[in-house]
Amino acid sequence: MIVRDPRNHARTDAVVKPEHYSYTVYADRDHARAFDRLRFGGPIGEHVAADQAAVLARLLGDVRGHAILDVGTGTGRAALQVARLGARVTGVDASPEMLAVARDHATTQGLEATFLEGDAHALAFADRGFDTTICLRVLMHTPRWDVCIGELCRVAARRVVLDYPSAHSTALIQSLIRKARLDGDKTEQYRVFLDREIDGALAAHGFRIREVHRQFVLPIALHKAIGSLPFTQVTERWLRRLGLIHLVGSPVTVVAERA
Repeated sequence: MIVRDPRNHARTDAVVKPEHYSYTVYADRDHARAFDRLRFGGPIGEHVAADQAAVLARLLGDVRGHAILDVGTGTGRAALQVARLGARVTGVDASPEMLAVARDHATTQGLEATFLEGDAHALAFADRGFDTTICLRVLMHTPRWDVCIGELCRVAARRVVLDYPSAHSTALIQSLIRKARLDGDKTEQYRVFLDREIDGALAAHGFRIREVHRQFVLPIALHKAIGSLPFTQVTERWLRRLGLIHLVGSPVTVVAERA
């Protein structure tokens, strides 16, 4: 599932392997159809989705009429949230099956957005072709996250919004467990990041982080296992008051602006 623009074939093929799980897992039709239910179903999943939408709206501000690119759009959740804010949105993903779900969602919700097949490692768009690029829950899975950040910065005229699981959070333990028991390229795992890695990658392409948001102290998987929305709300509120969100909060969403 390499980007269709022939100008980008060589560049993409050089940095990714088509058998990597980030391509194969999401190419499965059943997985694509079940994706939203598995990730955002139930009271905790709905809470996570609502919180993500609120944070994205706050970080973006007034985007009416802005051209925004959502990279790794998946089933189009973030793209359609931004379209609802009045932006002109394009969503790109390597999985045709995920994009089919995104188009269905757009039709059902009565929203306008363009969804195209493409690869985050080699975006088929002009330099600074969009006001803002967005990339959520993607870098943790990509074979070459640094190349993806370079592409996000290249096509953004003003701003990049991305997120990542922090290496200073419980996500590190989960990541290590998955790496120890899973089969490399063929099964879903994910990487965690140090803040300075992301900061440095953005700075290398002329972007400076303007704002940071950390979502939860405890793992989302733990909250889902407990399955109690009051527990999640009360616990996370008190942990924030103790200041732990600034130390171990994850995932981390950052807004970076062209310097």
